[in-house]
Amino acid sequence: MAGGSGERFWPMSRAQTPKHLLKLLSERTLVEETVRRLGAAVPRENIFVLTNEVQLPGTRAALAGLLPAEQIVAEPAKRDTAPAAALATALVRARGGEGATLALLPADAFIADSVTCAGQMAAALARAAESGAIMTIAIKPDHAATGFGYLEMGEERASGTAGVVREVKRFVEKPDAATAQRYVDSGNFAWNAGMFFWRVSTFVAEAERNAPELARFIREFPTRDFSAFLAQQFPALPKISVDYAIMEKARSVETLLAKFDWDDVGLWTALPKHLKTDAAGNASRGAVVVANAANNIAISNGRTIALCGVKDLVVVETADAILVCHRDAVQDIKKIVTQLPKELL
Repeated sequence: MAGGSGERFWPMSRAQTPKHLLKLLSERTLVEETVRRLGAAVPRENIFVLTNEVQLPGTRAALAGLLPAEQIVAEPAKRDTAPAAALATALVRARGGEGATLALLPADAFIADSVTCAGQMAAALARAAESGAIMTIAIKPDHAATGFGYLEMGEERASGTAGVVREVKRFVEKPDAATAQRYVDSGNFAWNAGMFFWRVSTFVAEAERNAPELARFIREFPTRDFSAFLAQQFPALPKISVDYAIMEKARSVETLLAKFDWDDVGLWTALPKHLKTDAAGNASRGAVVVANAANNIAISNGRTIALCGVKDLVVVETADAILVCHRDAVQDIKKIVTQLPKELL
């Protein structure tokens, strides 16, 4: 899944180039890193990218030489993750039938340990095919985050070289700080990273029970040229998340505890642990000069950023805009975006 509005990483991210199309942490975009990582778990010809019409050219350009254009599919309308899950399932069903198994993954997470990740994804696909359960990958929390959804884990179902599989008792929405701390202290909750694995027949059966419009879309999806069907039928699907539509009501959900690193990289303040950082805590990328400054994040995309006598700032330079923001206010960048002229969106 490669969509998104591109607001949280303004001014680098825009409507046509959201987070997954940015080179935030390396010389590759996040979507390219994701496709390369998946290539170690499944053949490239089995990897599809779901984006939208506005971001289609940028996504195809970022993946040129990795995936053919026909494997990068644009959703004709924004309908949230449940319709995206139905489209993914329909594409796989058209190629492999009801018994095929798929993974639905976000394109914009940062994972450094690609080898372990690929191995666990292959194991999750195999488990979903064998058990008929919907599989997820759970991220063990290292702090009481309030920006992620959680899942509550139950009894152990299986274990092996790929890790421990546990029952998922329930999904819970983003908690307040006290609830998040209670979750972490219990040891029975993990972050929901939005990584899902299921057999086509399993998802269709759950959709028949809980979201029949999605099941009908999958069953009627053409096996060959689907462009006209997609343009006509997809915008009519309900705008709802896959968690609400399917996961919270599914008969059997299991989770594999991740043994690899994972970072949602949701805000500018998530970058310092992945970037070059000096003794004063200044994290930077590009042309940045510092004097008597501390705990700043500075990203240059061309012009030199000079920081002198300041602290706790986020400064991001692009060809047509500059962001100067206190680290504690990065959540409020969306408020700035609503005031910008269209040419800066």
